[in-house]
Amino acid sequence: MSAHSDVPPSTVGVELLESGVEVEYVDGRTTFYRGVPEPVTDTLTTPPKKETHVLVTDPTETEGVLLYVNDLKTHDDILESTGVGRVILDDGGSEEVFPGVTVRRPGGMRTEVEADPEVARGRVFVFVEDDWGEASYEFVTEGDTDTEDAASDDSTAE
Repeated sequence: MSAHSDVPPSTVGVELLESGVEVEYVDGRTTFYRGVPEPVTDTLTTPPKKETHVLVTDPTETEGVLLYVNDLKTHDDILESTGVGRVILDDGGSEEVFPGVTVRRPGGMRTEVEADPEVARGRVFVFVEDDWGEASYEFVTEGDTDTEDAASDDSTAE
């Protein structure tokens, strides 16, 4: 088996907290994405060479699916044991990874994400990170930018 191929995601636990989003992997370990997500209503384009993780929750917001986009660091076996999925796209490639959620590689080592939370039937988060920092985003419907992001009434991203 190749160390870098598409891996289908499994259902993971999700907890929305005031300080960020916690994900519980299938193996029981957790990871924490810090910060109140910044609302996005259109296409999100990441800076070059950033890791991009897409989380879509179920309507109860207690579980969901997590997908890494173009992750070339993590071996397939590790992803499978944690329940995290992965999609690998060539430059110019595009794929609907969940209903209402499309990822693209427009070139320049960037990732574009478009999402319609109503079609996805859950909340759609994107986490963008590297060794120097991380940022959190949540797709919201137009006119709903004062969303109930990650259990916080303060919609100001820091």
